[in-house]
Amino acid sequence: MKKLSTSALAKQMGLGSKDLFIKLADKGYIQRENEAWQLTDQGQLKGGEYVESAKYGKYITWPEDILADKHEALSEKGTGSSLSETLTARIIGAHFDISANKINFILSELGWLQKGIKGWVVTEQGKKHGALQSEDRKSGIPYVRWPKDIVERKSLKESIAQVQGTSSESEPDTSLDNPAESQKTDKTDVGFREKFEAKHRSADGHFVRSKAEMLIDNWLYMAEIVHAYERKLPIEEDVYCDFYIPTGKVYIEYWGYEKDAKYLARKKKKIEIYRKYDFNLIELTDQDVQNLDDVLPRLLLKYGVQAY
Repeated sequence: MKKLSTSALAKQMGLGSKDLFIKLADKGYIQRENEAWQLTDQGQLKGGEYVESAKYGKYITWPEDILADKHEALSEKGTGSSLSETLTARIIGAHFDISANKINFILSELGWLQKGIKGWVVTEQGKKHGALQSEDRKSGIPYVRWPKDIVERKSLKESIAQVQGTSSESEPDTSLDNPAESQKTDKTDVGFREKFEAKHRSADGHFVRSKAEMLIDNWLYMAEIVHAYERKLPIEEDVYCDFYIPTGKVYIEYWGYEKDAKYLARKKKKIEIYRKYDFNLIELTDQDVQNLDDVLPRLLLKYGVQAY
């Protein structure tokens, strides 16, 4: 039987090359490794094989009937990366040119799924994004399927850009730090982050905005708890937490400046956001900061994070 390159096969089927790569990945015939497409054992069983060319280098060829249902493929033309009603991590990875495994870890960091004993399990946050729990028909290993518009979600695209090193993230939005910021007319009225520069260097190298935040950061570092500082919440709104702990998907907010009216308005709006999305939130006051050894281990344990 005649064999065709992926590009030639896509042209014959009336598809874009990228669409066909994604479909082959969804079938499990290829996977993304080291920024290149590699044949899987299943793909080789289906007749896929590598060809070396002096002009084109190494590429994969396929039997003409590798995807027997031509009409199904044609019906998907023009749907971009959406080749079904839901997408697997492999399809999402193909869309962004990274591996399915890395996609799952990014989705886990966002709090949308979590690693099971084997495979991946959807979280409540993932369900809110339209995720569906599935399992492999042969092995029973769980995995998650996602709505086709997941590839357009701002928070996912931002996280992938950061992982790929292509992010051009600007200074976090200050609208929640100062509710009047977007409509201010007084030139002396500055945003919270402008007023409190991140100039306190913590033990792990983070530059934070207050001595209290430095003490919190140092405590987490000495307790060997992986954490991020001013991590954007995985939502469409531009809201940033003080600290984020991937294990347990826990956010920490330190509330200082309780006598400042604008700060209190900011605090109220942020708490509303945390409640809206049902995020795991630990709130710390000045008194708590003076007793972190007693306070944080107890609060973290509620979310499955063990200290010491």
